[in-house]
Amino acid sequence: MAKHNDLGKMGEDLAVQYLTDKGYEILERNWRNIHKEIDIIAKEGETLVIVEVKTRQSDDHGEPDLAVTKRKQHMLIAAANAYLFKTQMDIETRFDIVSIVFNNGEPVIDHIEDAFLP
Repeated sequence: MAKHNDLGKMGEDLAVQYLTDKGYEILERNWRNIHKEIDIIAKEGETLVIVEVKTRQSDDHGEPDLAVTKRKQHMLIAAANAYLFKTQMDIETRFDIVSIVFNNGEPVIDHIEDAFLP
């Protein structure tokens, strides 16, 4: 069984590969601003995509995307605003969740586009 941090890193690597395969351009990984972090910042066409990755060894405790609480959403929105301000980007932005559950050792990826609105 992978350690929590190892599992998270493995999930983020899988999410980056998945998004890249779908044609997304990865701009940043683990972007930090003070106490806020964004797992993946990508572009799909003319849209900036803020991606939260949730990885679990099983779905025994529910789907991983359920861990993206209102509080976590507010943190992601604040981090996205900080990123947009810092980069001076004026671009349509959406928030996605990539949920990864290992089923008998195999990753099952669920990409939820427009998972929540700012």
